[in-house]
Amino acid sequence: MSLQQIEPDLLYSVLCDEVRREDNGKWILLGLFEQITVASFPTQHPQCCIVNKWLNGSGTFYQTTKFIDEDDQVLIQSEMLPFELESMESSFTAVQMFAGLNLEKPGKIWVEIYLGAELKQRFPIRINELRR
Repeated sequence: MSLQQIEPDLLYSVLCDEVRREDNGKWILLGLFEQITVASFPTQHPQCCIVNKWLNGSGTFYQTTKFIDEDDQVLIQSEMLPFELESMESSFTAVQMFAGLNLEKPGKIWVEIYLGAELKQRFPIRINELRR
């Protein structure tokens, strides 16, 4: 039996340092942030995670996450992550780890969340230099 394809909603997209899952199934998100402050440029942000929650859909989908600079250049991008929602009551939580995000200068970068080829969410991360 094939699923009726109904595009899901993106309930949330959260940027954090690390994600863990307890034995009871609860997610633990550590170090939620909206900006990155560094000592000097260029630099590399060691690691971060994006957590996306999809629901209210059915079918087979894939998501991709991109970090984009102010010149619309892709800094780092995930592989396509496939997922299936068996019914409208199903949900899927995607956790993607990113290591080695190159930061060349202060300003903004953008996190973009795609469902297939469609942009579903875009939010900024401010990049600051530590003032002494």
